[in-house]
Amino acid sequence: MKDIKQLLKERILILDGAMGTMIQRYNLDEDDFRKGWFEDHPHKLKGDNDLLVLTRPDIIKEIHAQYLEAGADIIETNTFGGTTVAQADYHLEHAVYDINYHGAKIAREVCDEFTAKEPHKPRFVAGSMGPTTKLASMSPDVNDPGFRAITFNELVVSFKEQATGLMDGGADFLLVETITDTLNSKAAMFAIDELSVERGIEIPIMISGTITDQSGRTLTGQTTEAFLVSVSHMPLLSIGLNCALGADAMRPYLQILSNQAPFAISAHPNAGLPNEFGQYDETAEMMGEQIEEFLQEGLINIIGGCCGTTPEHIRKMAEIASKYSPRKISETANA
Repeated sequence: MKDIKQLLKERILILDGAMGTMIQRYNLDEDDFRKGWFEDHPHKLKGDNDLLVLTRPDIIKEIHAQYLEAGADIIETNTFGGTTVAQADYHLEHAVYDINYHGAKIAREVCDEFTAKEPHKPRFVAGSMGPTTKLASMSPDVNDPGFRAITFNELVVSFKEQATGLMDGGADFLLVETITDTLNSKAAMFAIDELSVERGIEIPIMISGTITDQSGRTLTGQTTEAFLVSVSHMPLLSIGLNCALGADAMRPYLQILSNQAPFAISAHPNAGLPNEFGQYDETAEMMGEQIEEFLQEGLINIIGGCCGTTPEHIRKMAEIASKYSPRKISETANA
């Protein structure tokens, strides 16, 4: 299998699209989140999509395969909320290792099947590590701005358990994504670094932040440039942006990263902004036109989709990306 770093220099790689959007198509009920694992759990579980890697692995495998058939090079594991911090909402902290191990194992199996059929196009597994449900930089209590719902060390412990399960299950690298609080992501990177040292291996890291509105800032107030500076101490595989904004609104912030980052640049935007019913209206063709502008400017090394995107969106992105060269990665760029 070609080294991912070499591939990033050769062509634009395609990341998959939304998992939640695809899961909604199956109209699952409470039993689907319990089968074989949690029949006696006393709390409601419907909506905890990470559990489906255990209770309905057939569905997750089918979704992964649809994205690979659409042209994806990189598949994200269905483990976005696979930390003890996030699973505490469902009283399932004890299931975290299993969620991440099996999430990576399923993705690994599907990727290996596709790579075996097309050895010239290796597929990769990115272990998805979401932002958790708690911020380390801001207080949830407006009357007590100095209060923190979680400590840095608690986040490190939680992320390390997640990273351990993902690597044991066969992830090629880890994707710390949808970052609204950079301190959370720094805890994730610290945890991954600890695991790398303990195992004596290099674990490549993709980082993807979220600009929450047109101010160009994350939820905790960082500009795109400040976000880049905050995480550039690590030798990242890539840095990028995802979620919140549609492709068109994301462009100026990708330009900042492209101009300054010494790493590959990724983007997986939403299919526009949600309408009044919470649905995403941008078609594959509409997103394709916007993303082509990224490619014409040479901003991108990895492109994919977030909320509202489907295999149809990814197929269109792959078709367009095949016509363009990737952004040149300058290791001498100064962030």
